[in-house]
Amino acid sequence: MRHSSGRHHADPSANSSKDNDWRVIRDLLPYLLEYKFRVALALACLIAAKLANLGIPILMKRLIDALNIKADAPQALVIVPVALIIAYGALRISASLFNELREGIFARVTQNAVRKVALQVFEHLHALALSFHLARQTGGVSRDIERGTRGIQSLISYSLYSILPTLIEFCLVLGYFAYSYDFWFAGITLTALVLYIGFTVLVTEWRTHFRRTMNEMDSKANQKAIDSLLNFETVKYFGNEAFEAKRYDDNLIRYQAAAIKSQKSLALLNLGQQTIIATGLVLILWRATLGVVNGSMTLGDLVLVNTLMIQLYVPLNFLGVIYREIKQALTDMDRMFSLLNTEKEIADAPGASPLHIQTHSLGPDVRFEHVSFHYDAKREILKDVSFHIPAGTIAAVVGQSGAGKSTLARLLFRFYDIQSGSILIDGQNIQDVTQASLRKAIGIVPQDTVLFNDTIGYNIAYGDPSASTEAVHEAARAAQIDGFIKHLPDGYHTQVGERGLKLSGGEKQRVAIARTLLKKPAMLIFDEATSALDSKTERAFQEELLNLAKNRTTLIIAHRLSTIIHADQILVMDQGQIVERGTHSELLMANGRYTEMWQMQERVALD
Repeated sequence: MRHSSGRHHADPSANSSKDNDWRVIRDLLPYLLEYKFRVALALACLIAAKLANLGIPILMKRLIDALNIKADAPQALVIVPVALIIAYGALRISASLFNELREGIFARVTQNAVRKVALQVFEHLHALALSFHLARQTGGVSRDIERGTRGIQSLISYSLYSILPTLIEFCLVLGYFAYSYDFWFAGITLTALVLYIGFTVLVTEWRTHFRRTMNEMDSKANQKAIDSLLNFETVKYFGNEAFEAKRYDDNLIRYQAAAIKSQKSLALLNLGQQTIIATGLVLILWRATLGVVNGSMTLGDLVLVNTLMIQLYVPLNFLGVIYREIKQALTDMDRMFSLLNTEKEIADAPGASPLHIQTHSLGPDVRFEHVSFHYDAKREILKDVSFHIPAGTIAAVVGQSGAGKSTLARLLFRFYDIQSGSILIDGQNIQDVTQASLRKAIGIVPQDTVLFNDTIGYNIAYGDPSASTEAVHEAARAAQIDGFIKHLPDGYHTQVGERGLKLSGGEKQRVAIARTLLKKPAMLIFDEATSALDSKTERAFQEELLNLAKNRTTLIIAHRLSTIIHADQILVMDQGQIVERGTHSELLMANGRYTEMWQMQERVALD
């Protein structure tokens, strides 16, 4: 027997930062390497662009040296090296061309990685157990995915278009200095770069926790805002606008404090970087000036050295920002990949086969055998529950709130795995069949109906997206809502609003009934499906329910006993156990718990 395990996943910030970074890169690489040829071609264009970039100041040096003649010399125009000027222009165009080619070639790689990762995370979230979604807040999860996909683009952009080109150019410049000039040029350049990178990394690492705090406060503020807006009516009912604003502002204040500290530390980082760059540049120019004075270097060499250093240090000016953004991108991606790596608590067993319904004309035979279940080990919900629903019959479950009635439906859908016992559909343990086939065979009308923010037609058609328009209308007629829809100005194209809030509770429930009927499942579950219907519609639906149940196995979870008097069997639950079972008349004759509930509801109806 497989058990539900509430596996806890530590926050990414609690783990080793470097280990997390390398793990994120390893997770991303397979998506990038799907286009190996494009990656190789983009890198070749990158190297070609940097070679052209190095050649530009070298050609400028030769041009200056060639022009180092007296201005009044008659042969000046003849000596002007036209070829060098043309080559200089060609190199500039080439550098730009290779850079644009690199970006164009690599664009497909980047966007493919973003699309595939985002899709995989989305699919994985739908595959996770209900317990995960009940424990997480939608605003936080959506923000993690949004920042994670943006982080992929940032990481690739900064590493391929900034860090890697700068490292290649640095190696080329060092090599040229070592080959063409004395050791001091290469030594000063290398020392300045090492100090610069070391200082940048150390300070940026120190600043990272400010950014992490900003992200956490941003996510929390977003969660509070979305949660509050989704519960707009509840906020209004209790007049808690000021309370909600204060909750939101508390997180904004924490975000503000972290942002101020981050900005101050950034100023320190920039000052230190500029100091190192200026010192290195001064030392290099001093050595070059001495060389020109003693004749070992020309004026062109001085211009070349200065140009190369400026060309090298300009991208380094942004190294702190780039490194910080890369670290932030890795952190954001780590949060997203942690969602992807979240273990599926409810997974198909190895070799699971599709559920086979033996008699499609009647529906499946359903058995609960000694089922015990709890969400939390401290509170048992179901205690050794056993019952049998023969194929094609109607079974109803009644009882007080908290008796475990709705849990039966969740277990049938296998939103959770039971701790002991077994649930069989046509003799097949639901833990041994695929979840997709199991859920395809069962249709449910839940007590709390939530609709998509789309049209009424879309929400009904969601039961079978491939259904024809006539089939959608037929399902609406069966659910007693077709007449209401036709009287709306936009008919089936009427927007229902966020979570269906533009419709009344009864209208939403009838839409839910219609989309379930459109699904045409072998088994129907009605979880307080008529609780929001008026008495007239409820009676009409009861008649329709009897017709629908003729060809399906049906489980009705009810609070209103008048809705289940025609059931083939009624199970009375109390504190997770079945205390009575039988038909309506049999239970009334037994004069037990069911009779008490019946008499109480009759008195309420008379009042």
